[in-house]
Amino acid sequence: MYGLLADLTVVLHGGFVLFVVLGGVLVWKWPWLAWVHLPAVVWAIGIEWVGGICPLTDLEHWLRVASGVAVSEGDFVDRFVLWWLYPEGLTRTHQLALGGALLLGNLAVYGHWLRQRRPGLRAGERA
Repeated sequence: MYGLLADLTVVLHGGFVLFVVLGGVLVWKWPWLAWVHLPAVVWAIGIEWVGGICPLTDLEHWLRVASGVAVSEGDFVDRFVLWWLYPEGLTRTHQLALGGALLLGNLAVYGHWLRQRRPGLRAGERA
């Protein structure tokens, strides 16, 4: 049972990462989602910038140990995302840049969304 819960935690963690990266686009269809997405983005940027570890990683490790399975080295990103998201030799500078890119990307998406919502400021119109 613990092994299954650990696997579900990995799926949840992966979903969270995708939501943080792509959730701003979902806000265009469901604006109320911004109330969930923005705190998630702030959390993810904070984790990157302080070099922290997400609590979902600790939960997954605890569940793996409880199931009797050895926990491999590294956190969620190291084991499940690094090979397709982060370059080999990830440094602290890379983490800071990734957090910055996440911030800038979301500012661009939300800025465009807000411009589309304001009457008289649609694409090509001037105030």
